Amino acid sequence: MILEMKVPSPGESITEVEIAEWLVADGDYVEKDQAIAEVDSDKATLELPAEASGTITLKAEEGDAVAVGEVVCLIDTSAAKPEGEAAPAKEEKKVEVPKKEVPKPAATKETYATGTASPAAKKVLAEKGIDAKDVKGTGRDGRITKDDAVKATPSMGTPGAGNRGSERKKLSMLRRKVAERLVSAKNETAMLTTFNEVDMSPIFALRKEYKETFKAKHGVSLGFMSFFTKAVVRALQLYPDVNSMIDGDYKITYDFCDISVAVSGPKGLMVPVMRNAENLSFRGVETEIKRLAIRARDGQITVDEMTGGTFTISNGGVFGSMLSTPIINPPQSGILGMHNIVERPIAKDGQVVIAPIMYVALSYDHRIIDGRESVGFLVAVKEALENPVELLMDNNPKKALEL
Repeated sequence: MILEMKVPSPGESITEVEIAEWLVADGDYVEKDQAIAEVDSDKATLELPAEASGTITLKAEEGDAVAVGEVVCLIDTSAAKPEGEAAPAKEEKKVEVPKKEVPKPAATKETYATGTASPAAKKVLAEKGIDAKDVKGTGRDGRITKDDAVKATPSMGTPGAGNRGSERKKLSMLRRKVAERLVSAKNETAMLTTFNEVDMSPIFALRKEYKETFKAKHGVSLGFMSFFTKAVVRALQLYPDVNSMIDGDYKITYDFCDISVAVSGPKGLMVPVMRNAENLSFRGVETEIKRLAIRARDGQITVDEMTGGTFTISNGGVFGSMLSTPIINPPQSGILGMHNIVERPIAKDGQVVIAPIMYVALSYDHRIIDGRESVGFLVAVKEALENPVELLMDNNPKKALEL
């Protein structure tokens, strides 16, 4: 019996996926639920499990875009499982007769078409800023085809003495979607960024006193993200406009805080969501962030876990960033950027002292958030981080940390 395996729907808004990598070869015997392929959607990379045991026949190649519901492979469920090692069969496939290289035709006579770009090729060359005379045409009588234009690269100047190799690789569907969303955010929002600085001394003191006990009891570290998440939730409740989105001529304001956390994964930037962060304790935030980060790093994050979000926190400080202007994660209206913590001289009680300082940045959509709300929000975050015991822990750190 031949089973047709179709692309399942990763989410209601996704109509197409891309075969990122086949994990099996054509003709292999696969077991039911064995991962046979990795597929990219515009939101996540997912594994495709075999629906039955049998011999597989691939119907799509790596890099192919396939519609949801389209057949990507066939599984012959009547095939018997081969005994012993199947390696020799694979070796035979590798030693197949190499494809004959079709010799390129000798240079054709020059005509009016030689060096002339087709309309499609002309458009591609114009977008790349390449002159047609710098491209060798492979079409009839030397005409420049669209394929010639796509493969053409701008001049890099006079070659040097070192290695000058290059690699052309198609962007993953996820990376292309991220690029599209980032350009959309720049073009379609009135984005501004406001900055402030935070004295992290009180948080350093709390972590020094409680981090060992916290980790021993809860199995997770007491990091900075829990303090920032709690501070952001408090600020969003004080300034609900920052927790809003534009929908045409309407403004939608949410009474819950779904906090997106920007995570650098193997396939690119991912933004999993902490649901109802206003209900999470310090332990709850640290546990959820650890769970989501591990799933993103291991490529197990689901579309549902990255859908939604009313506000985003991005921590460029882990890579050493001193200051940045984070870009809004549409359709959200605000994003908070954290940065590295550096000991800097600051004025305290009329004296210059050294303290661990972090610069923070809030990028916001000025169409929906005014200067008063944006600056007030960032000041509220700063106040909570510089006075966490009173504003985030109700003057009882042990109870807040569940110790």
